[in-house]
Amino acid sequence: MKFKIIIAVIITFAFCINCKEKQELNTHSKNSTIVKNRKKVVYQVFTRLFGNTNTTNKPWGTIKENGVGKFNDFTNKALQEIKNLGVTHIWYTGVPHHDVITDYTKYGILNDDPDVVKGRAGSPYAVKDYYNVNPDLAVNVENRLEEFEALIARSHKAGLKVLIDIVPNHVARNYKSISKPKGIKDFGENDDVSVVYNVNNNFYYNLKESFQLPEWEQNYRVLGGEKHPLVDGEFNENPAKWTGNGSRASKPNMSDWYETVKVNYGVTPEGEKDFDGLPEEFANKNYKNHFEFWQDKTVPNSWIKFRDIALYWLDKGVDGFRYDMAEMVPVEFWSFMNSAIKIKKPDAFLLGEVYNPSLYRDYIKKGKIDYLYDKVQLYDTIKHVMQGYGKTDNIPSIFNSLEDIEHHMLHFLENHDEQRIASPDFAGNPEKGKPAMVVSATSTTAPTMIYFGQELGEDGSENAGFGKPTRTSIFDYIGVPAHQRWMNNKQFDGGQSTDKEKALRDFYKRLLNFTISSSALVGAYQDIHLYNREHTKNYNDKVLSFVRWSDEEKLIIISNFDSEKGFRFNLKIPKEIIKTWGLSNENYVVNDQLYNQFSSNLKIENGGGCIEMSLKPLESFILKVK
Repeated sequence: MKFKIIIAVIITFAFCINCKEKQELNTHSKNSTIVKNRKKVVYQVFTRLFGNTNTTNKPWGTIKENGVGKFNDFTNKALQEIKNLGVTHIWYTGVPHHDVITDYTKYGILNDDPDVVKGRAGSPYAVKDYYNVNPDLAVNVENRLEEFEALIARSHKAGLKVLIDIVPNHVARNYKSISKPKGIKDFGENDDVSVVYNVNNNFYYNLKESFQLPEWEQNYRVLGGEKHPLVDGEFNENPAKWTGNGSRASKPNMSDWYETVKVNYGVTPEGEKDFDGLPEEFANKNYKNHFEFWQDKTVPNSWIKFRDIALYWLDKGVDGFRYDMAEMVPVEFWSFMNSAIKIKKPDAFLLGEVYNPSLYRDYIKKGKIDYLYDKVQLYDTIKHVMQGYGKTDNIPSIFNSLEDIEHHMLHFLENHDEQRIASPDFAGNPEKGKPAMVVSATSTTAPTMIYFGQELGEDGSENAGFGKPTRTSIFDYIGVPAHQRWMNNKQFDGGQSTDKEKALRDFYKRLLNFTISSSALVGAYQDIHLYNREHTKNYNDKVLSFVRWSDEEKLIIISNFDSEKGFRFNLKIPKEIIKTWGLSNENYVVNDQLYNQFSSNLKIENGGGCIEMSLKPLESFILKVK
């Protein structure tokens, strides 16, 4: 696979550019006010795996065999190292109490049926009690909530904002809260099960039909075939509920989210909305207007339940939420809940999982979700470039198409759903993530997210059980080898990391810390890739370039995506940019901000700029104009 040069010249969106060469130069600028704060960086960590030092990694291993991490493993030292990486927000994935296999009945927790639990450790997205946390994560199960509250406090002390998951689209088939506050009713507790649908029912029902387990395929066996007293091929649910992904079958398919049930938000089986719609003009109104809109409206019961859940966790000190499959829930609900959240905590960080680009603007503007994954456009495109067959020519158009909402499109290269960069099915080499990471982290004002172990080149190769290699399993008890070497028996100092792992982490640390300190990265952007494609020799479809700037800072960022070839060429900076930057016909020194080992001159003649560049394979520069 070959990856070539990406030259990204970073420019702040505060200025408008009057482009005379529109056929040659692809430009855009922000129409809204400049983002005054610095960029945000989210560190997603799978909480149960982070502190696990057990290296057994037996497929379908139990909690005793393979081990599990605890809240207490996030020590002050661990959190400070995460903060020092250049992180502003930490997303603790898998915190709410979801279905598990481990027996906690002596603590008053009901057992979960393995027939509807994915993996040995359970899916974090099959929540059974929203008012408490996963007992696996506690040293003292009786004090599990207090242990998480202490982790929130330690995280805040380290300077990190805390995010957790909320999964409004579905809950575990056996949802039962034993921790809910007085006056709170469980999901489904007051449902009228004699009808398929009622606006205030929490679930949809198949009358006179009982739930049946899927036909297991691909030689799948619950718990890997281990004999277990609760594995009997049955789960009592009568009448049957619709499944979490929307399947209406009483006997869902194995590929359906059979361990969950879909929550009813007041949408009839025919797709009609049984609640007030938002007037179109509310797309341009703030959260206070949205909050006021709902004050005299009657809303479905499920809306109230999830709003109360969110406010409960804000009271515990949580700073925001990641919303699973947000697009499967009506946008009006998001307006209702997120405006209530923002009234209570205006700076709450709200991240939604929406994969349909046609819905982006509704969920941002009407739904008041702060950030959405930029997966189906930037991530998918840049992944192809990293794999060697994609073209960087396809990237500038993505930024143009999202110009009006660029700040709201969070960038990532890994998360719990995606393959590890180092896995053979992705890039097979974590070094190939470097140029992509530079582009991902510097191309817009939006937040950047990394997944724990990404900074160490974790390859996700373990055969965990339900979870399969290339993705670090979220369903099983497993160790994360590269991360464990960095953790070094909970010293969190990289004491067992290889030289390559140390160097990769150093790269991430340099890059992320630069992004959160740069004023240019919250300013203006202009593409120069297409201009250089036409005017620069040796500049091809593995090279990408763009500029970013602010009043205080002018940057030129360059990366080579080719893993085998280096390149020499003269990067051209168009006249429009030189004029906007207010530079005259002379030479300006440009210094690299990543490693401070490269310096060159920006030569300006006849109003245009040129920089002699020499790039090694997979090498990146962030050049600052002196």
